[in-house]
Amino acid sequence: MGTYFHSVELEVDKCCGCTNCLKRCPTEAIRIRDGKAHILSERCIDCGECIRVCPHHAKKAHSSELDEIKKYKYNVALPAPALYGQFNNLDNVNIALTGLKAIGFNDVFEVSRAAELVSEATRQLIKDNKIKTPVISSACPAIVRLIKIRFPELCENVLPLLAPIETAARIARKEAIERTGLKSEEIGVFFITPCPAKVTEIHTPNSVEKTACNGAIAISRIYPELTKAMDHLDYKNIEPLSRSGLIGIGWATSGGESAGILRDKYLAADGIENVIRILEELEDEHIRDVDFVELNACSGGCVGGVLTVENPYVAQARIQKLRKYLPVTVNHLKDDDMDNMKWENELKFDADIFRLSDDIVKAMEMMDKMEKIFNDLPHLDCGSCGSPTCRAMAEDIVKGNAKETDCIHKLKEQIHQVYAKLKDTL
Repeated sequence: MGTYFHSVELEVDKCCGCTNCLKRCPTEAIRIRDGKAHILSERCIDCGECIRVCPHHAKKAHSSELDEIKKYKYNVALPAPALYGQFNNLDNVNIALTGLKAIGFNDVFEVSRAAELVSEATRQLIKDNKIKTPVISSACPAIVRLIKIRFPELCENVLPLLAPIETAARIARKEAIERTGLKSEEIGVFFITPCPAKVTEIHTPNSVEKTACNGAIAISRIYPELTKAMDHLDYKNIEPLSRSGLIGIGWATSGGESAGILRDKYLAADGIENVIRILEELEDEHIRDVDFVELNACSGGCVGGVLTVENPYVAQARIQKLRKYLPVTVNHLKDDDMDNMKWENELKFDADIFRLSDDIVKAMEMMDKMEKIFNDLPHLDCGSCGSPTCRAMAEDIVKGNAKETDCIHKLKEQIHQVYAKLKDTL
């Protein structure tokens, strides 16, 4: 089992053990023990849902600091298209891009440029019947990890193309080396991210051995300084840095990637609960008449990431306005681009995550015990025991991480039994 870096962290002192995160985690990666939440590292997909629902702000997401760009001689910012929806009255993407240069970056490479290349490559793969349909987008790393953990039979349906972030980072680094003559290690490439899952993807990528990104800076972290810089720009000196069309910038919102496929037979879903329902139907083969499935863990798409600052629906409206007068697409594949955009690693189910024991005989014995315990539990999935479901509770008991009396219903039964025995002795 691989060791993952996790961008989502728990601040124990702030945690009140309220079970909000426990009930909403899509991979059952959270337990409440001794009145505090605990995150099971091997099951966490860093979707940020626990950050979103925690009323005590006990969950936070780690990301790079802006000062980290000082480690490099030349720096390139990779702004997610979701960034453009954060600013009120922004009518020109170049204002935000010039603002990024004003706060310390030497150059800017829009992730939306790479998104247009991924869209074209996806269209080509589907047209040539070179991938199993329905094709599931690989752009959201939280969804890719979710499939890897909970829906392994769908791994072969996941689009084997690098996400726009990685594609943009590779092109930006190559261009920076050619432009400056510097060595690769002297160049910093930083993604401006709307969500923690993309921070994790940069540190422990699914698709490549080593990412071309040096870090990811949260939109919420960079927003105050960027806004200030944009307010003080001389509009006569705004640089024409944008090279994206409506397809690329449309990736910021749910349905944008699907629209870029330029086919009618697609499905787009956002919000982790909706996504899980779609994946369950895909796994059961109830969804067939579609070529492409776009899934976003965050409601509204990337504009709904927990590291953004604006209401996702307001941001979505702003993105739609910005796209209005743009060309359909600006970026197109070159001869060798397709090969350079393919995954280096095959997506596989990590069975070790759910393995009860390395000893197969012991594992079978533990499985039998787990089923007996589960059958004896109330099947209410109330979460009061500190486990998200009764089945998870049975697993925790077998592993020695919980006991049956942690279930308040089983505890109540025992109390009644003790009381009855005492009553009979009187």
